[in-house]
Amino acid sequence: MNIEKVVKKYGEKRVVDTVDYDIVPQTLTAFIGPNGAGKSTLLGMMSRLLDKDQGGIYLDGEEVKAWNQHELAKKLSILKQANGIQLRLTVRELVAFGRFPHSKGRLTQIDEKKIDESLSYLGLDDLASDTIDTLSGGQLQRAYIAMVLAQDTEYIFLDEPLNNLDMNHAVMLMKTIRRLVDEANKTVVIVLHDINFAASYADNIVAMKSGKVFKAGPTAEIITKEVLDDLYDMNMRVCELEGKRFCLYFNE
Repeated sequence: MNIEKVVKKYGEKRVVDTVDYDIVPQTLTAFIGPNGAGKSTLLGMMSRLLDKDQGGIYLDGEEVKAWNQHELAKKLSILKQANGIQLRLTVRELVAFGRFPHSKGRLTQIDEKKIDESLSYLGLDDLASDTIDTLSGGQLQRAYIAMVLAQDTEYIFLDEPLNNLDMNHAVMLMKTIRRLVDEANKTVVIVLHDINFAASYADNIVAMKSGKVFKAGPTAEIITKEVLDDLYDMNMRVCELEGKRFCLYFNE
């Protein structure tokens, strides 16, 4: 996917300002940065949920806006921050929605297998028959992620998927995402606020600030004190343990 000089405006304010970036296939790319940096807005335009005002976004060389909606849903899936399904569904029925672009509601054995695999990936086998209105916030978030995984697309976009997850399930999810990249050759783009998760699991990081790409590149080039101090306007301490960097941050 190629992003070329993309702009999104609300009134006179540019919330995404002339962004250029190429998503590297079969890698995990994390969007990080302070609130209001334009991360989620950019992800929304990449998935065609939001219209852009200028520039181009190309998937396999074709403008995303020109893709047939049904074919795009087989190629690209997204989990937004807010999901408000009000129907009384079981977890399995919710996850089955992810197969709609493939089955159009008539589930085949292949569809059922993908649903089973997604439930297992997210540790939801024991909750498959429970209705989603009985789940905790973290359990419901995992069910939505399982639905996206069941869609079985080449590109997976996740907008702050760690919301409502405790540490154990957040780590489990990030390991699952890493496996999808390494074992299933998925291309994952994720918006994260926890820079230590980005540092631990992402191949590449796009650091955004005030609607612009502040700095982008391999994770080791972004997780540095010099970059992060300026990105967040804070005093950061970057440490290294077992070959991986992590951050301590605090206000002076």
